[in-house]
Amino acid sequence: MENEQPPPHVSVVLPCYNEEAHVLLEIRRICAALDAAGYPYEVLAIDDASTDGTLEVLRKAEIEYPNVKVVAFARNGGAGTVRRIGSKMAAGDIVVWTDADMSYPNERIPELVEMLDFDAEIDQVVGARKAEMGSHRLLRIPAKWVIRKIAEKLTNQKIPDLNSGLRAMRREVALPFLRLLPPGFSCVTTITLAFMSNQKNVVYVPIDYAKRAGKSKFRFVTDAYRYILQVLRMVMYFNPLKVLMPPALWLIGIGAVKAVFDLVTHPFRFAQNTALLLLSGLIIASMALLADLIVRSRPE
Repeated sequence: MENEQPPPHVSVVLPCYNEEAHVLLEIRRICAALDAAGYPYEVLAIDDASTDGTLEVLRKAEIEYPNVKVVAFARNGGAGTVRRIGSKMAAGDIVVWTDADMSYPNERIPELVEMLDFDAEIDQVVGARKAEMGSHRLLRIPAKWVIRKIAEKLTNQKIPDLNSGLRAMRREVALPFLRLLPPGFSCVTTITLAFMSNQKNVVYVPIDYAKRAGKSKFRFVTDAYRYILQVLRMVMYFNPLKVLMPPALWLIGIGAVKAVFDLVTHPFRFAQNTALLLLSGLIIASMALLADLIVRSRPE
């Protein structure tokens, strides 16, 4: 039929939770940018069981903008759950993740998509924020720096922004990793580390980052703790030797030096702490090798 629209090339997954005051402005900005770029697209606006009028605003936007599809969750699942389900539902070859809080420059989404279209070697394009504008800045900036450095050390790659919420990726590449996404904010960290740990090409572009509209859902202590755990979990999932073998070798090395010291000072006598150091190192090394064997035997 002549009026049939082409299948979407780009699917924008937009988590919406209590964003009634500004979500329509965000949808307008996204649609205007993609319309101007000429990409066939869809915007999956997913209401995560909002307690305000967000869903009513989204229903009106669905009528006003034909490329907008609204999905309503009966229970709050978190940003990671929204992005996981939305990415599976997406019909486009390229999936874009962003937020509905006016903080990310969503008018630059076509630029991220164009980079994927232009270079087949790129699997994911991430917007690297030039500055931190969130709440608890004095605590978040050093905490995120430490977590990012841990991730860089464990992946052997430079990571300008570990948990940026604006990114575009090839859906077929992302699909095997979606089941690993946690329900909370650390989902963006997870998808970054999943790509990097599997030799997928992740490219960063600098972006501006504005102060978010509405109230932040970020909780410093619990979310920072989850970020650290998720970094370790993801590297353990794909490369356990990277996490477990260094402490094992350190313990064995310290135990060996202590054993020499014990033999010199007290011939034919080992201290109990020397035996504990050596045994602990050997046990952790054995666990590292076993975990690595499990990872390598896991089906692709």
